Amino acid sequence: MQFSRRRTLAMGLGGFAVTLIPIPVSADMQALITDFTGGADLAEGPLQITAPDIAENGSAVPVSVTCPGAKSIRILAPANPNPEVCTVHFGPLAARGMASTRIRMAETMDIIALAEMPDGSFVQAAVNVQVVVGGCTG
Repeated sequence: MQFSRRRTLAMGLGGFAVTLIPIPVSADMQALITDFTGGADLAEGPLQITAPDIAENGSAVPVSVTCPGAKSIRILAPANPNPEVCTVHFGPLAARGMASTRIRMAETMDIIALAEMPDGSFVQAAVNVQVVVGGCTG
C-alpha cells in the first residue's frame, strides 16, 4: 500500500487526535491504574509512547515509552487477556526514564502508559495500534 501526502497527514492528525481523547477504561483497568497511582489524579505530561499505527502481526508489536525524570512507568494493554504488560522502576542513577518492549496484542486497542514523577504526581498517555492478525490466540 502506498501512502499519499494526504493519507499520511490524515493518519498523523488522527493519531494526534486520539491522544487528546479521554481514555475509557473498564473496572479491571481502573483497578490496575489505582493500584499504580494509589488513587491520585492523572494529568498530561512529558510521557511519550512510540508504537506502530498498524501492526501486521500482533504477536510482537514494538512499544517504547519515554518520560524524562520518571520514577516508574507502567504499560497496559486493556484488550489483552492479561492487560498489565510491565512496570519498570528507575533508580536515582538512571540516565533517563525509558522502557522498550514487544507486546502481544489480541486485537486493535489503545496502549496506555502511566508514569510516576519525582514530585509524586502521575501522568498518562495512550496510542492506538490497529492489529491485522491478533497475537494472543492459540
